[in-house]
Amino acid sequence: MFFALTAEQEAALVATRDDDEVRAFVEEVEMGDWDGEPLDCETDKAWDAMHRCLSDGTLGSGRRLSPLDMAVLGGGHHYEGDDYVVSHVLVDEVARVAAGLQVVDEAWMRQRYDSIDPASYQGVLSDEDFAYTWYWFTRVRDFYGRAAAAGRAVIFTVDQ
Repeated sequence: MFFALTAEQEAALVATRDDDEVRAFVEEVEMGDWDGEPLDCETDKAWDAMHRCLSDGTLGSGRRLSPLDMAVLGGGHHYEGDDYVVSHVLVDEVARVAAGLQVVDEAWMRQRYDSIDPASYQGVLSDEDFAYTWYWFTRVRDFYGRAAAAGRAVIFTVDQ
């Protein structure tokens, strides 16, 4: 799940001191316990293939290699355990990510999808899975555009 954070929320996330506080923070964001227009975006399980397509084909995280690499798992991480991910794209990085995602077309994404190593992918690579990934990608692309226009940071969260 993606959430666009207000400045107040981003400061609260940065102020967390341990995994319990990070989880509590995310729960508050999920419940909408903050002022302002909530901005969020679901990805179901498409985040895996999406990140692989936008990065180097792996699930490597926290690298900030490029705006595309940062879109899903490439931001800073706020959770130390292995069972949960909270990836944070800073407010000043969101516009670059949004701009990078705008130029991704279906043919480019398909080429990247077709190069995913099937042995390392949790799903089954297929035309149906690509269509599913592309559908969710278009929602994430639109979400980043809205987050950038609103001047918000972004987090991506997933249980592993």
